[in-house]
Amino acid sequence: MLDLNDIALFVRVVRSGSFAGAARQLGVPSNTVSRRVQGLEQHLGTRLLQRSTRKLTLTSAGEEFNARCAGLVTGLFEAGQELSSGSREPSGLVRVGAPADFLDLFVMEWIAEFLATHPKVRLALVLSDSKADLIADRIDVAFRGGPLEDSAYVGRHVFCTGNDGLVASPAYLAARGVPNTLGDLLQHDCVTFEQSGSNSVTWRLAGPDGINEAVQVAARFSGNTAQAGRLVPVLPEYQRPGHGLTVLYPSRRHLPLAVSAFIDLVFEKLGQLDATLTPQPP
Repeated sequence: MLDLNDIALFVRVVRSGSFAGAARQLGVPSNTVSRRVQGLEQHLGTRLLQRSTRKLTLTSAGEEFNARCAGLVTGLFEAGQELSSGSREPSGLVRVGAPADFLDLFVMEWIAEFLATHPKVRLALVLSDSKADLIADRIDVAFRGGPLEDSAYVGRHVFCTGNDGLVASPAYLAARGVPNTLGDLLQHDCVTFEQSGSNSVTWRLAGPDGINEAVQVAARFSGNTAQAGRLVPVLPEYQRPGHGLTVLYPSRRHLPLAVSAFIDLVFEKLGQLDATLTPQPP
């Protein structure tokens, strides 16, 4: 297998015109440079340089090899310089996983502003209330509501909401009656997030005395989005503690500038929301 370091060394020898010149630039002995180029020639099975006491001359194979490799070596060097330079700017694709109604909260004007500020950045929104696997789905940044379960990821709270209550449509209550106790919920059709297997779901709610209670409900209908129409409160003395909105990303280490810039935008725009914000149904 070709050693890319030896190819870069060969290109440097050609540009400097001698083994000694390349050795001075790299700070290594001249015979080390000569030996590694010889090893490259042996690996390729052809001579790249004609050596004499006065100068080095490229063979025809060496000219062709240098022509094909020199630009690539330069590109790799410049890429490394760009990434290690403090003056670089955000660039590249940022894949954002978010709930289906994300754009109801994070308005498109903010995204347009972000893209105008960072012209080398591209955004791809992956909108679904299903919890994406950040690694498998190649998600750079994800937004999650509810309890944070992805302990393997880095999570930062954007804001915390207040408590979530139980609600129902007026038409449903008119047809099926208003539940007066948690036990009454057993006689009602409840809507839950997408489930697999049993249609029985456990809801955990905080009662008026502050004690958490669990009630098992029947879920005849489930979905993976929380958008709804006009709703009214049901059993308002029972609440589900809110968990707010959390930003997730796979790792803190070597976070791409484009990803970091987008996270900064999120906290700039959403971080000032009231800590007791409770989204209202439309």
